Amino acid sequence: MKQWRSWVLALWSLGLAVALLGPALGRGYVLTFDMVWVPDLAMRPDFLGVASGLPRAVPSDAVVALLDEVVPGMLLQKVVLLGSLVAGGLGAARLVPGTALVARALAVGLFQWNPFVVERLVLGHWPVLVGYAVLPWCLLAARQWRETGRFPRRLLVLVPLGSLSAGAGLVTALVVLAFAAGAARTVRALLLVLAANAPWLVAGLLHASSSVTDADGASAFALRDEGLLPGPLAALGLGGAWNAETMPSSRGGALAVVALVLVLALAAVGARTWWRQVGTRDGAAFLVCAVIGWALAVLTWAAPGVVGWLVEQVPGAGLVRDGARLLALLAPLLVVTAAIGVDVLWARVPTILVPRLAIAVAVVLAPVAVLPDAAWGATSRLGSAPYPPSYDEARDAVSSAVGEQPGDVLVLPLSSYRRPAFNDGRKVLDPVGRFLTPDYVASDELVVSGVVIAGEDPRVREARTALNAATPQERAELLLALGISVVVVDVTAPGPAPLVDGERVLTTPDLVVVVVGDATARDVPTGWVVAMTGAWAAFCGLLVAALATAAGTVLARRRGRPRRRQVTI
Repeated sequence: MKQWRSWVLALWSLGLAVALLGPALGRGYVLTFDMVWVPDLAMRPDFLGVASGLPRAVPSDAVVALLDEVVPGMLLQKVVLLGSLVAGGLGAARLVPGTALVARALAVGLFQWNPFVVERLVLGHWPVLVGYAVLPWCLLAARQWRETGRFPRRLLVLVPLGSLSAGAGLVTALVVLAFAAGAARTVRALLLVLAANAPWLVAGLLHASSSVTDADGASAFALRDEGLLPGPLAALGLGGAWNAETMPSSRGGALAVVALVLVLALAAVGARTWWRQVGTRDGAAFLVCAVIGWALAVLTWAAPGVVGWLVEQVPGAGLVRDGARLLALLAPLLVVTAAIGVDVLWARVPTILVPRLAIAVAVVLAPVAVLPDAAWGATSRLGSAPYPPSYDEARDAVSSAVGEQPGDVLVLPLSSYRRPAFNDGRKVLDPVGRFLTPDYVASDELVVSGVVIAGEDPRVREARTALNAATPQERAELLLALGISVVVVDVTAPGPAPLVDGERVLTTPDLVVVVVGDATARDVPTGWVVAMTGAWAAFCGLLVAALATAAGTVLARRRGRPRRRQVTI
């Protein structure tokens, strides 16, 4: 009996995921805002945390660069996106195991089909979505650890997966600590989350001098009102992401209010039963996570000036400027209480088959009905696009020019986002540098609602100064001194691209490659290399330990020994 229900939930979750992604599952790459995947992402200093700029994509880019050596980048991206959505939905169902099937199906829908998921998907924040997907599984494993005293080995994989970006790692760490902490476990749980987050933590410390950000970013990235809902209420419904371009249009009208009223009403109905079921300890952990996530999000809305001061003065405080990202901490409480609310009401529905079936369908489809334009790639805002041949030609030309010699690539114009024709005009972060093999320098400035938010990479500022020199020859000399040996110009992108002396080795309708000369190699301090080696050893050590224990289990089975399911910690 339980088996078919599990299949129903799995199929429902998969159906929702396919409906959400729609054309994004087609042939090509999903290129949207910050999500830039390429056929073969080359490993480079930036991905390892020893480049000049603040490491915003550590460790996610390094993980992708390794995995796409085994799985083609196009397929890997589809697996990550589809797998994250499905895994998150099934994890949400596991949070309410004793409820009716209709309640668990609603939990799947609420966790997968909501403004947080849709807006982060369109923004291209795939590491955040991966962290969000493993959140319920981390919660369940951490609670099991506390209740049994035995360490669930799956945490060795779940916690690193939930820590592929700084924001996601912070959320994962808070959940694990909230549900596992107690006695000696507190220190061990802290060591676990520190090891999983070590790459970006250590890299951030090494870049402490550039880890303060532009105060203007606080207002630009703050929690935002959505239609009739002010920011704090939008946050209660898991909405309010800073970028108005990613907001589904239905969030601007009455449907958003209806959605919020429905989910809060169900949560209120289920609250007492939920508290009785989970107990004071787990109830407090749920509440602490939810309150922290909601309060930090609302802080960016209520006091952007205070947040602006923090991010400008306190290294690393920029983690909280995108307040809506932390609403992942609210999702478990909201989903669980609403699902239990449905379970309470479901027990009172008459047992006549047709009315119960009709009510069940209405309840399960409610998340879709109140957010209809999340369907089909957020109403076709997502899609798949193959790269034009000129990108392969530029990669080959740059690789041939640089070879084994030191030297990086400068990508011009120095503007962050593009609307390339091959991507059907959808906005995306400049993909050129990531498509190439060497390390690259590209603009890290952002323009949000007409406000220019300064970047943190000092090397970009130095390159901009070099480009302001009077002649192409002077520009070339200054760039070589910065360690830049090749300039690649995207002629379709907005912004100026000053001429630089050098040999033009490729000219296409999209890209121009100019070899400037033999550059001076950029020195990486030995201390940085040692520190990041230790950080990566800690991160990879968790995964190696997981593989080792899994291999031990397999060997024990083959030898007929009893399986040790857990390790006492």
